[in-house]
Amino acid sequence: MVEAAETRVVTGEGGAGSAGSGARGRLPLLDVLRGVAILGTLMSNVWFFAGPGAEWGVLSGNSSAGAGSATLAGAAEAVFRGLANGKFLSMLTILFGVGLALQFRSAAQRGQPWPGRYTWRALFLFVEGTAHFVLVFAWDVLMGYAVVALLVAWLLTRSARAQRVTWIAMGALHAVAMILLTAAMLFASGGATGGGLRTDTATDAVALYAEGGYAEQVTFRLSHAVVLRMEPVLSFGLLVFLFLLGVRLFRAGAFQDGAPGRRIRRRLAGWGLGVGLPLTTLTVLGGPDFFLLERYGTAPVLAIGYLGFIGVVMDRLRHPGPVTSALTSVGRTALSCYVLQNVIAMLACYGIGLGLASRWADSGPWWVMGLWAAICLVLVTGASLWLRRFEHGPLEALQKRLLRRGVIQH
Repeated sequence: MVEAAETRVVTGEGGAGSAGSGARGRLPLLDVLRGVAILGTLMSNVWFFAGPGAEWGVLSGNSSAGAGSATLAGAAEAVFRGLANGKFLSMLTILFGVGLALQFRSAAQRGQPWPGRYTWRALFLFVEGTAHFVLVFAWDVLMGYAVVALLVAWLLTRSARAQRVTWIAMGALHAVAMILLTAAMLFASGGATGGGLRTDTATDAVALYAEGGYAEQVTFRLSHAVVLRMEPVLSFGLLVFLFLLGVRLFRAGAFQDGAPGRRIRRRLAGWGLGVGLPLTTLTVLGGPDFFLLERYGTAPVLAIGYLGFIGVVMDRLRHPGPVTSALTSVGRTALSCYVLQNVIAMLACYGIGLGLASRWADSGPWWVMGLWAAICLVLVTGASLWLRRFEHGPLEALQKRLLRRGVIQH
């Protein structure tokens, strides 16, 4: 996902597709997938920034306002959200598992202990995620990824049977939990949609993010950290499942060139899209009470379809184009782009910056989609220009430097 140099292959194997190979020894498809996942995650998160109450608005139901209206704007918003919500986050999680599998294989080929230095990599990610949560965005994913990465790194030292049993058990437990929680939400609402935490806190949050100062927003995140950090707890089983799915896909050759890899990608696209699109449509039409089932239930299925579909498209590209090159640049600087996109969205939407969320609150969804497109343009342009001079993104370079010092000193 957002780890630096996770697509390097020490054996020099090629990657799926020929476009956008970037640095020598990289799997080009993984860079493109990572770039798509980063920009796609913003496609979902931008609504959190733009909605009333911002980060807290997700919990109060404010962030979904307008998505169900019977107008062209409402339909466009529903489609935009439905194609993004949780899907690219799941793709990002799968890719993080792929990166973990690459690190494990690299350590084995070099005769290095495992998890070894990967422990320091996960620690860096946790610290960076904590800073990101406190200073920028309450719905950060890095903290949860770091914890799950340590668990899965340990699982990779266990038998294949233990890994398979854990994978199946985590997936089953998560599916049951999402079904039960959705049923509880439907029961609590009595069949009427539009729930959420509508409390005085929600009202205060609207004013805070529209008019409050930066220090007040940081204090709000810290004082409500237990609630705002519930997503990685709620989706822990899913995270483990998707990490291990990424490991299994990598070991099966899903990202390698050649007939076996192309065959796997076609199957992923067919099954993922064929099953995921109808399920996603049903949960979107079901309304806010099906939010959990959509984001954490049907989204991973569709994410698998996205992954396979992008792979199929890459397989058919004969020459790299500007879009592929741009996505590759974002993928190679994924950690930096992930943090930067949230910083830009924060400064654009909150009262501490341009205050667009409150200023354009009644302007419909088009400006939010435009903001997403504008930030994407900044990211692909910035990443492309940065990589002309530097090998790694700024946060990726910092991670490498700290890891190098940590390994030497320990």
